[in-house]
Amino acid sequence: MSRIHLLSPRLANQIAAGEVVERPANIVKELVENALDAGALHIDIEAEQGGVKLLRIRDDGHGIDEEDLPLALSRHATSKIESLDDLEAVGTLGFRGEALASISSVTRLTLTSHSQNAELAWQVSTEGRDMNSSVSPAAHPVGTTVEVRDLFFNTPARRKFLRTEKTEFSHLEETVKRLALSRYDVAFSLRHNQKTIHSLRPAARTIDREKRVATLLSPQFIDSAVHLDVEAAGLQLEGWVGLPTFSRSQADMQYFFVNGRVVRDKLVAHAIKQAYRDVLFHGRHSAFVLYLWLDPRLVDVNVHPTKHEVRFRDGRLVHDFLFRTLHKALADIRPEHALTDAGGQHARDGVSMPTPVAPAISGREAGEFQAQPRLDWQATPNGGMQTVNASNGAADYAQAFQPQSYDRDRPSRQSIAEQMRGYGQMRGYGEMRGYEDTNKALPDTDSQDMPPLGFAIAQLHGVFVLAQNAHGLVIVDMHAAHERITYERLKTALDEQSIQRQPLLVPVTLHVSEREADTAEQYGEEFLNLGVELARVGPESLMIRQIPVLLQQAEVPQLITDMLGDLLEHGSSDRILAHRNELLSTMACHGSVRANRRLTLPEMNALLRDMEATERSGQCNHGRPTWTQMSMKELDKLFMRGQ
Repeated sequence: MSRIHLLSPRLANQIAAGEVVERPANIVKELVENALDAGALHIDIEAEQGGVKLLRIRDDGHGIDEEDLPLALSRHATSKIESLDDLEAVGTLGFRGEALASISSVTRLTLTSHSQNAELAWQVSTEGRDMNSSVSPAAHPVGTTVEVRDLFFNTPARRKFLRTEKTEFSHLEETVKRLALSRYDVAFSLRHNQKTIHSLRPAARTIDREKRVATLLSPQFIDSAVHLDVEAAGLQLEGWVGLPTFSRSQADMQYFFVNGRVVRDKLVAHAIKQAYRDVLFHGRHSAFVLYLWLDPRLVDVNVHPTKHEVRFRDGRLVHDFLFRTLHKALADIRPEHALTDAGGQHARDGVSMPTPVAPAISGREAGEFQAQPRLDWQATPNGGMQTVNASNGAADYAQAFQPQSYDRDRPSRQSIAEQMRGYGQMRGYGEMRGYEDTNKALPDTDSQDMPPLGFAIAQLHGVFVLAQNAHGLVIVDMHAAHERITYERLKTALDEQSIQRQPLLVPVTLHVSEREADTAEQYGEEFLNLGVELARVGPESLMIRQIPVLLQQAEVPQLITDMLGDLLEHGSSDRILAHRNELLSTMACHGSVRANRRLTLPEMNALLRDMEATERSGQCNHGRPTWTQMSMKELDKLFMRGQ
């Protein structure tokens, strides 16, 4: 008796459905992608009970001819590819021809369609058991409606794995979000249990696209995002990346599209994580909506039934392009870019930044602000306060605002009690001794010369610098800010020098797999440029002969092994650079101004000017924010002014 037999069409389709249909959200994805491939410009999605009881997707695409309706429900039937050449350059979202057959095998499906050239609409229905379909005339405008009822009605074991109505609908809504973000030229509507959840109009202009992103994700995201549009080496990257200050506790606001198809790719995730490495607090996740466009022949989308994964022909090129583009965009962010005027944009090398309300200093030295008063108060022997008398000329103010070193070793010149006593005398409380009120108004906040972070007015508890800018109050963590400035200067200084290498007195033998040894030989020059000299001494053995001087105390064998793993998986590795930066970060932390160190106003202003000129100055080396802004509106609300 033969033990091998052909599967029945019904069983084969149900097995295929296990790959394609896990929950209602998967059905929505497949059917909406078919609608988009059909040229639809308006898509309506209606669901009941999370999509388990009913799903109805209607579009205004070109429709399906009468004779093609029964065939549309057959396995491996499609209008999207005909030859291997089509498969190697897929330009549509769907192409396998399995979706409708798989869905119809586990649901009660009705498909009604009116093609553009037909006089009548036609309808085909199937209930999954024997998958017999019948075609009949119907009333329907040009386009297609697919109605799916009673998911898994004939496979109760799989129905038990469905979650609650709320959970299933949340997955369905997330799928609709991704599809709506992939096509701004298409209108989408989503209804659940007769209630409208989303109604999205076509978005042709950038401002309309941003409104759609804000509606689907968060208005805070689009307010805290940098717009990208960069093209190089046949690759184009556009979209929005969130500022490091807008981070998430989980990776729930990360959307990446390749040629309009949403994907989850390890190579892409690694490149983006590297770009954010220096600016995100540990345990936090970045937020982005990014679109990568490239020749379809350079990416394989046929690697997974759900088409969520892709494979790039030149993964290293894609990885480096993503990393360098995002790294530069985040490095170019300055404090003025966080002080936004709603809707304002200006471009910088393909990167659109929020426009600052107060323009940055341009074309003049920071010390030429005539309106800045001298407020360098010093204690008098009798406990009062007196001003450091100086002329009000431009040269004096230039001295106050020129970037300069911070005196970290100068002891505090006043005890807290003395400062408080002096403050009371300044304000007129108690006896006035040796005090002459020469306090003048701060610079006009509407002045075009007002820098983004404004001018320092005080130091709080030896930890925070308080400054006034055009928007209100700026609070700066002086240690965190100086730490970032020192760190970036150390990196720049080291990058301008060649990496110093140190030969090992006793070379270290490293046992690896043959594949890893081959990789070490292939990337030998890259290792040498990083200060590591490797030699292959056997099929599965490497010898470490030289290492960078900075890595003398590091676990170099483990570091090399991890780098080889990165090269095998992503085609690139920056572990040596990351380890070097960790050491520089530690040096910067210990070499920065400490808390409880009193700074003079010129030193505080110099710190503010350095922050405005330093890359990634919004976060310290550990990802913590270095400054925050309190607007006049927020301050008024705090004190109930105008209420």
